[in-house]
Amino acid sequence: MIAVVDYGLGNLHSVSKALEANNIKVKVTNNPLDISDAEAIVLPGVGAFLKGMENLKNLNLLEVIIENIEKGKPFLGICLGLQLLFTRSFEHKLSKGMGIFEGEVVKFLKAPKIPHIGWNRLNLKKNSKIFEGIPPDVYFYFVHSYYVKPKEDIVLAATFYGEEFPSAVAKDNIFGVQFHPEKSGKWGLKFLSNFVKLVNAS
Repeated sequence: MIAVVDYGLGNLHSVSKALEANNIKVKVTNNPLDISDAEAIVLPGVGAFLKGMENLKNLNLLEVIIENIEKGKPFLGICLGLQLLFTRSFEHKLSKGMGIFEGEVVKFLKAPKIPHIGWNRLNLKKNSKIFEGIPPDVYFYFVHSYYVKPKEDIVLAATFYGEEFPSAVAKDNIFGVQFHPEKSGKWGLKFLSNFVKLVNAS
């Protein structure tokens, strides 16, 4: 079972349906016990960093997510779910994140228009099974005004929007993407299918 975390800021229906297409049980939940029992965790998200952290804390989900990530459980963060993995964010005011990855969440300074909305190309930087079978330079769908700046060598793919930013990161059991795979057509579905394969193999 994959737990899709419901903390009030995610495109839960689309994400869960896209995962279920891979013949795996998916549970949309804000119950810490479900997250502990799951074989993998998906943290989607659309919205503000500070609100995301507050919601996770208020629902008693923050500790259980961090604990299960540190145990080696496969984890996928989507959009805000990626950003929350980092040390801190400068969105609205300085806010502390989960601290799973060293780095910051910063606003576009050179973007032609904010937010960055629409289809944009991935430039794959490293080989990874999460992108297996997906051609290089494929387009995915984005909606965001801020992006991550890792201090670790974890970038799998980058995208250019006035400036280059990391659009996919990974380390061990942890994956994060700035794009929305559930809105990215067949290659987005392929990406989620690859994540399910990694879960089944773990």
